Amino acid sequence: MTKIFIAGSRQLSRLTAEVKHRIDMMIEKGFTVLVGDANGADKAVQRYLADKGYRNVIVHCMADNCRNNVASWPTREIMAPKGARGFRYYATKDQAMVDEATYGLMLWDGESKGTLNSVINMVRQDKPVVVYLAPRKAFQNVRSADDVVDLLSKCDRASVNRFERELGIEQALHRPLVS
Repeated sequence: MTKIFIAGSRQLSRLTAEVKHRIDMMIEKGFTVLVGDANGADKAVQRYLADKGYRNVIVHCMADNCRNNVASWPTREIMAPKGARGFRYYATKDQAMVDEATYGLMLWDGESKGTLNSVINMVRQDKPVVVYLAPRKAFQNVRSADDVVDLLSKCDRASVNRFERELGIEQALHRPLVS
C-alpha cells in the first residue's frame, strides 16, 4: 500500500491549485496520506482532504498533544524521547512519518528547517520526495544529496548558512545520505 507523507512549513496556510492537483491525483489512486497536526501546511492539507471527504488519512501527533485533526481521522501518537523539546520534540513525529512513508510531498517556504529535515531524511532512506518550493511556485524532485544541494541553491545564502549550522547540512552532504 502506497503511503504519502505530506508536510510543510507552518508559514504556508494556503494550498495552490498545483498542490491541490497533486493531492487530487493521490486521492484518485487511493493512497494513504500521512499528515502532521501542526498549523500551516499540515492544517491546510487536512482541510483540503476533509473538504474532499477523503478518509484514507492518518494524522501523526505527539502522544501528549494532538493539535489539529479536522476530520477526526485515525491518529498515530508518537512518544518523544525523554527530555526532548522544541525542534527535537516535533522532529520525532516527522521521523515516524518518514519511516512509514513510501513517498513524500513537502510544501516548503525555503526557510523551515523542519520541512528540510524531512526532505533529507526521506533521501537518506532512498525514498523519493517532491518539494513544492513556494517562493518559486515550482516543484522539484529530490532523490539524492545532489538534488538537496540543487534545492538549497534556490534559497538565500543566510538560510543555507542557518541550515548548515542547525541541521549539520554541510556534514550530511559530504557523506552519503543513503546508507
